[in-house]
Amino acid sequence: MSDWKVSLYRPRIGSAEADAVAEVLSSGWLSNGPVTRRFEQAFAEASGTTDSVAVSNGTAALHLAFLALDLGPGDEVVLPSLSFVSAAAVVTLSGATPVFADITGAHDLCVDPADVAARITPRTKAIVAMHYGGYAADLPALAAVAREHGVPLVEDSAHAPATRSEHGVLGTVGDIGCYSFFATKNLATGEGGMVVARDPEVLERIRRLRSHALTVSAQDRHRGGPSVYDVDGFGLNYRPTEVGSAIGLVQLQDLPGRQRRREEIVRQYRAALADVEGIGIPFLDRAVEDSAHHLFPVLLAEGTERAAFQEHLAAAGVQSGVHYPPSHLFTAYRERFGYTEGHLPVTEAVMERQLSLPLYVDMSDADTALVVDAVRHAARATA
Repeated sequence: MSDWKVSLYRPRIGSAEADAVAEVLSSGWLSNGPVTRRFEQAFAEASGTTDSVAVSNGTAALHLAFLALDLGPGDEVVLPSLSFVSAAAVVTLSGATPVFADITGAHDLCVDPADVAARITPRTKAIVAMHYGGYAADLPALAAVAREHGVPLVEDSAHAPATRSEHGVLGTVGDIGCYSFFATKNLATGEGGMVVARDPEVLERIRRLRSHALTVSAQDRHRGGPSVYDVDGFGLNYRPTEVGSAIGLVQLQDLPGRQRRREEIVRQYRAALADVEGIGIPFLDRAVEDSAHHLFPVLLAEGTERAAFQEHLAAAGVQSGVHYPPSHLFTAYRERFGYTEGHLPVTEAVMERQLSLPLYVDMSDADTALVVDAVRHAARATA
C-alpha cells in the first residue's frame, strides 16, 4: 500500500472476507438485505444489546441519532472538540449549535464531565461522549449530568466496536451508541456503521429513517409483502451494502483475537517508551484490557516542533498522524459560531503536542521495536 516500513494503519483483509464477498455477489442481492440483518443481530449479541441498525457510515449513525432526537434550530449539543469533525457537522446540518467542551487533561483525552456540566443551558438537547482512541469517557459522571438536566447521552463509539470497558460495553451505557466501520477502524468494512439504543422505539425510528421512512422495506416487498408503501416521515438513504455487511460479519467473529493482539502491542509500547524523555503517554492509569486501542497517542514535550519530529520518524520509514485538529478552530466553526483560540485551553494545549504512532493488528514485534527506536531518535534530535 505504501513505501512505509511501518504504516500508521494497515487493514487485515483475508480469504475469509473474500469468500464472504463472493457469496454475496453470487446471491444477486447487493443492498441492505439478509446478510445485513445477520450482521445487525451478531453485533447486538456481541455488544450485549437486543438489536442494532446497520448504516452506511459512522457519520450517518450520528445523523440518524440526532434526527431520532428531533434535533433542530435553537437546540444545542454539548460535545468534545477533540474528535473527528463528523459529530459537529451533523449537529450543524441539523440546524442546531455545537457547544464544544474541553478534555480532562494530558492524562485523559476524553471530554471533561465538569466542563460539559458548565456548558449546559436550557437549550441543550443532547450530550455527546466520544471514546477517544477506544478509551472510555467518564460515562458515570456524564450520565449523571445528562440525568440531572433531562437530556440524552449519545456515545460516539466510532473507535470502539463491541468493546468492554470499566463502565460497560461502550456504546450501550448511554441512550444511543454510534459506531464506525471506516477502512482504518478496528472493525473495517471500508465504509459502514451501526447504531444501538436503549429505547426500542428510538431504534425502530432510526431503522425507518435509514431508508426514506418507508412503511414497507424492500426485503418485505421481496418476500411477498405489500408492493405499495407509505412514507410517514422525512428519511434518508443511509442503508449499508450486503458486501460491507459480509465483511463486517467475518471481522466481528475475529474481533476478540484482533483485540488481544492490539493489547499486546500497547503493552510493548508502554514498556519501551516509559523511559523516553519528552514522550508522555495518555491513559496510563487505564487497564490495557479496558480499551479498543484504536489509536496509540503520545504527547511530545512542550516546545517540540511536531513537524520536525514527524520528519525524523518518516526518515526511519515510520508513518505518524495527528488525531485530531480541534473542531472548534476549523474555519467553518470560527466563521459560523465565533469560536477562537483560547476557547478550550486544555484541548488546544494538548493538541499542539499530540502524535499518533502506528497501531494495527498485523504489526510484528519487530515493527514495534522499529517504531520505538525511531521515536527515541526523534526525541533526542528535537530536544
